[in-house]
Amino acid sequence: MSRWSNGSSNVSYTSFLLVGFPGLRESRALLVLPFFSLYLMIIFTNALVIHTVLTQRSLHQPMYLLIALLLAVNICAASTVVPAMLFSFSVHFNRISLARCLIQMFCIYFLIVFDCNILLVMALDRYVAICYPLRYPEIVTGRLLAGLVGAAATRSTCIVAPVVFLASRVHFCRSDVIQHFACEHMALMKLSCGDISLNKTVGLTVRIFNRVLDMLLLGTSYSHIIHAAFRISSGRARSKALNTCGSHLLVIFTVYSSTMSSSIVYRTARTASQDVHNLLSTFYLLLPCLVNPIIYGTRTKEIRYHLGDQFLSSGPRDTMMSMI
Repeated sequence: MSRWSNGSSNVSYTSFLLVGFPGLRESRALLVLPFFSLYLMIIFTNALVIHTVLTQRSLHQPMYLLIALLLAVNICAASTVVPAMLFSFSVHFNRISLARCLIQMFCIYFLIVFDCNILLVMALDRYVAICYPLRYPEIVTGRLLAGLVGAAATRSTCIVAPVVFLASRVHFCRSDVIQHFACEHMALMKLSCGDISLNKTVGLTVRIFNRVLDMLLLGTSYSHIIHAAFRISSGRARSKALNTCGSHLLVIFTVYSSTMSSSIVYRTARTASQDVHNLLSTFYLLLPCLVNPIIYGTRTKEIRYHLGDQFLSSGPRDTMMSMI
């Protein structure tokens, strides 16, 4: 489908063909099983930790609720991309309208930025918990937590909306084939006619400003946290504080390193094939979704304890009962 326009070409495409991995068109059906298995693993591991947090009253604390929210965002991020990807692998084509393409683009980037913003809220929560432990209950209230999450969602929208809005104003006449499995910004911009320098500038500026500001805030917060942790006289309390910080820092490293490495390679490795760039996109989109629940499920003592308790409660005794 197309619409007529007065731009540099007389046609502007309003629907596009997502080809997934262009170099693997003949064998793309073989990709269904590994990506479907990966998707099931992401859903299961994230949902398991979320269920544990929500069903155990002792975990109804800001830190664990923020972990559950982060993992819920992981499920949404994977569900925004993987089902459409699997559909494109299993059929001859996956055509998407421009409106749906822009909505998918907004959802992908909103969830990525929202994920980072939740990490900022978690850093603030840990800062108050470790630096001002006696005042923590009166400072970090449910109302404050809801306000911070709302502010994180608003900030994510303000960061992503201009990029998607500018993309909606572009005239697409080069082709109706997106060499990608999702409506990634630059993959769509490659199909544009005319000057898109503003789109590139805004996209790059927003990304750099957001990353630099996030790293400054996270670095300042955790430097104070680690400094305060080493001043704790009790060895057990110090170890618990540092272990909690270690889990959060590991998640932060996973999220930011995956996105930054993908961006660097995308902009520097011009000779790399489109399949390599697409594989890097899956890396920064899906790796945090897979790794985050494993980190929190294995390194957070309270969550690990309740996970083990759940498995033990449904262990040999229940198995034998179900066989009777």
